[in-house]
Amino acid sequence: MELASTDLAALGAADLVRVSASIPRAAPRTFALLTACLVFPLSFAVLAHSLFTHPILRRIQGATHNELAQWLRLFAYQFLYLIVLFTFSLLSTAAAVFTVASLYAAKPASISASLTALPPILPRLLRTFLWVSLLMLAYHLVFALTVLLLLIVFIPNASESAAPPSLSFVLFLIVVVFVFLGIHVYISALWHLASVISVLEPLCGLAAMAKSKQLLQGRTGTAATLVVSYFAVCGVTSLLFRAAVVKGRAEEGSFGLALPGRLLVGAVLVCVLVCVNLLGLLVQSVFYYACKAFHNQQIDRTALYEHLGGYLGEYVPLKSNIQMENL
Repeated sequence: MELASTDLAALGAADLVRVSASIPRAAPRTFALLTACLVFPLSFAVLAHSLFTHPILRRIQGATHNELAQWLRLFAYQFLYLIVLFTFSLLSTAAAVFTVASLYAAKPASISASLTALPPILPRLLRTFLWVSLLMLAYHLVFALTVLLLLIVFIPNASESAAPPSLSFVLFLIVVVFVFLGIHVYISALWHLASVISVLEPLCGLAAMAKSKQLLQGRTGTAATLVVSYFAVCGVTSLLFRAAVVKGRAEEGSFGLALPGRLLVGAVLVCVLVCVNLLGLLVQSVFYYACKAFHNQQIDRTALYEHLGGYLGEYVPLKSNIQMENL
């Protein structure tokens, strides 16, 4: 496996992506089943939910009768979408990290083993996710308060609110937006790395986030490049799907495709997002090993083998040389 024989500490973002893309060749059947069972539903839900919400939003904007019922339908669809997104995101992360770690530790990798390991892994990932959610909530609150403070400082009188904003206000707002975008990217990198730590180490929640922050030191630029690239590709794919498929009935600002063309473009874009999401899951796993190597924190593969076996109820302390040789 290329991951085990590569000097990960010196790899940049492009090299990490290349190494990650080679991992499925080590267990093609396992990754094919993992993609079909977990990554595909996640990717399909991300793109297809707008097919249900867009018509409702058009009815609401058109101020049709029974608007309250339309809002209730919209909230119901969004709630269901978030549940599906949250569930398959955690499942995909747990399964991908476990499978990559199994290959790294020379442990047989299979879809059955990955699915069996999910129940003990998910509570740990959930705890980390909840703490990251609280951090993101605080982030959005601070951002909103900062923008509100700018409005109060630069537009003190309500009578002036109709006037064009001053140049100083626009400049300060641009600076604030870029600063908070950088913070958002850092929190995202922190979260993805903490998710891997929650699976591979006896840490979760705040402890995993603290370890993630430590591992990101010196590798923040690489992490930011990976996160921004992932967000950019996902964003472009979503915009294309919305323009060509959701608004594809010759509406203004759309491609005006017929139904067969919309279905074909939609299928291609779903496949693209499936590949991007799978690669993203693999990259976050490989990036963990790269950060460990960068900080000279050697990974004991025997201990990792035992740790993974613990999720499957197979934990047996390795005490004798015979057992070591068998492994």
